[in-house]
Amino acid sequence: MEKPKVLIVDDDLGVRESLRMVLKERYEPQLTASGEEALAAFADLHPDVVLLDVLMPGLDGLEVLERLKSEDPRTPIIMLTATKTVKTAVTAMKLGAFDYVTKPFDVDELLIIIERATRDAAREVELESLRWEVGRKYNPSNIIGNNLRMQQIFRTIGIVAPLKTTVLVTGESGTGKELIAKAIHYQSPRADRPLVTLNCAAIPENLLESELFGHERGSFTDAHARKLGQFELADQGTIFLDEIGEMAPSLQAKLLRVIEQGEVMRVGGKQTLHVDVRIVAATNRDLDRAMREGAFRPDLFYRLNVVSMHLPPLRERPEDLPLLIKHFVTAKSQQMGIPEKRISPEVVDAMLRYTWPGNVREIENVIERVLVLSDHDPIGLEDLPEQVRLGRVESSSIQQQVLRQQKTLTDAVDEFEREIIQAALQHVDFNQTRAADLLGTTRRILKYRMDKLGIAAED
Repeated sequence: MEKPKVLIVDDDLGVRESLRMVLKERYEPQLTASGEEALAAFADLHPDVVLLDVLMPGLDGLEVLERLKSEDPRTPIIMLTATKTVKTAVTAMKLGAFDYVTKPFDVDELLIIIERATRDAAREVELESLRWEVGRKYNPSNIIGNNLRMQQIFRTIGIVAPLKTTVLVTGESGTGKELIAKAIHYQSPRADRPLVTLNCAAIPENLLESELFGHERGSFTDAHARKLGQFELADQGTIFLDEIGEMAPSLQAKLLRVIEQGEVMRVGGKQTLHVDVRIVAATNRDLDRAMREGAFRPDLFYRLNVVSMHLPPLRERPEDLPLLIKHFVTAKSQQMGIPEKRISPEVVDAMLRYTWPGNVREIENVIERVLVLSDHDPIGLEDLPEQVRLGRVESSSIQQQVLRQQKTLTDAVDEFEREIIQAALQHVDFNQTRAADLLGTTRRILKYRMDKLGIAAED
């Protein structure tokens, strides 16, 4: 195993040799006698850690520290100082030094500090690698979608990700709203800070405030200790508020304060706390309807809806289906550690006929199911769930999805309305005036409903 490399910088030959003798068993020491030599050696050696004397003729240690940090801020630098002044040590730490030791140094203390420095540096390299991999995974270019509307969404992500702009993502359940939120976060300058996800519909109303803003000890019966809220945990990062349309109006007012003032107050607290958080919200509800019914605050809607993205349902992007099938077959096979199976053309045809009410999430689940349950290759029609094989969704199935909380009532109503409008438009060759007459409404109302449901003028 290759030894970690240590660059020793000290104008005292005795100190250099002493350090070499102490370190040679565990490390590979490289000795330099001046700041100028150190700068040249640093570029060639790429050391894992630097031991740098503070007082040297020519370039002193603090000047060298600044220049080394400008070349590679990740390399830990430990200062060696014979002057036991706190001022020098504090200055060095402010300039980015990892730690400092005083001469004559304690060998055991020095070895502990060097070991900690190399371990922390290795961990940081690993974290950077993980961040790069996560960022690559959630790059819009790696999200499946050749559909023109999806391509526009990817372009919008590229524009808004570097900013702190609040984003509202809308679309039916299963269309990938959380995936878009992750893409925004991991393509932003906040990518190395927390991304906190909170499903507002999954937490009871009486607990959601505490979850969002935290609470002080004793603020209510079960508050046995102070709890930090999700906004505090997301400080300097991003918070993704999923199903924002399910939030109670009383909490909406408090969320509005966070957006407008950047402040939160814990339940039972007496002082406000400043937070710097980027908000991405998502909903499958019709917020226009919710505002008319008094269930959603208009002022909060306008604060959230700075940039909006509407994800089209899968049935409106059939050109992406073959890509999604191939993607999930490969991804699920790798995740489960099983050989990748082929999908017969008959299966692909059946999937293309099906309307996928559960959207991308449903197709992901169906692919996983057929890969697990089928014992032959290629996968045939008999391996598909009945509703997919028949290419239709029975109304009773939609009812069950609503009752099992797999689909909201709003989604079910929108889906039914969308199908009726699309059928009417197709029946009259997309003449909107005639379609409105057929549906017993006005062209203006029909156009409003088309825009709201994401129905193109020519399908």
